[in-house]
Amino acid sequence: MSVLVLDTDVASLSIKGRLSRAMEARLASSALVAVSFATVGELVQWTEMYDWAPNRRVGVNAFLADVVKLPYSERTAYTWGRISAAARKRGRSIADNDTWIAASCIARGLPLATRNVKHFEDFAAYDGLQLVTD
Repeated sequence: MSVLVLDTDVASLSIKGRLSRAMEARLASSALVAVSFATVGELVQWTEMYDWAPNRRVGVNAFLADVVKLPYSERTAYTWGRISAAARKRGRSIADNDTWIAASCIARGLPLATRNVKHFEDFAAYDGLQLVTD
């Protein structure tokens, strides 16, 4: 089964209807589209921080209703701890939410669709995270 996990930036573009044609095709060809629990939190945070209008909030809720949410798991937590520590030892300071998203994918062996390659390239190089870009 083909599963594609969306980073928050790709999820946001999907909600806004602003994905590239290449990424739209990728999503259409995936059996399942998923987001990490961290992405759910970020999307909800944005709606609150920026006082989104009700129609925009409906769009976020509709999007979240249509995707699989990757939950927190002990394996994800152990993966987060391992890759976070390794990145810091290499001198990389990576945002916690990006690390949680990467750990959610790595722990399950799933690819991550992102436009923020710089946020995840370290995990791709050292931890086997598979990145899907436009």
